[in-house]
Amino acid sequence: QVQLVESGGGSVQAGGSLRLSCAASGYTYRARCMGWFRQAPGKEREGLAIIASDGQTNYVDSVKGRFTISQENARNTLYLQMNSLEPEDTAMYYCAAGRPYMPCTPHENVFAYWGQGTQVTVSS
Repeated sequence: QVQLVESGGGSVQAGGSLRLSCAASGYTYRARCMGWFRQAPGKEREGLAIIASDGQTNYVDSVKGRFTISQENARNTLYLQMNSLEPEDTAMYYCAAGRPYMPCTPHENVFAYWGQGTQVTVSS
């Protein structure tokens, strides 16, 4: 049973930082692409960052230079360090685990398993 559990969300003022964590279990962690997504009220879910099994990372332009995805394989844990947060970053944030043999890109169809989400609220 694959399980992804996010934590670390909260409320911060603009310019602040948060670090999200995602604890993964139930599969071979290192074999899969891992990613972070977010969904704001009234908007579609968008991919933010991915990390491939070889450690390569990729970011969408809206978070490039502000967010950093990383993983700690020994703990089967994925992280998203978020700096210089803006009110536009307010959303529910989700981690996701990719389907085997899919290219590692920040698109929903790459990912088979999702966490329950953690809320991030940034005030101006």
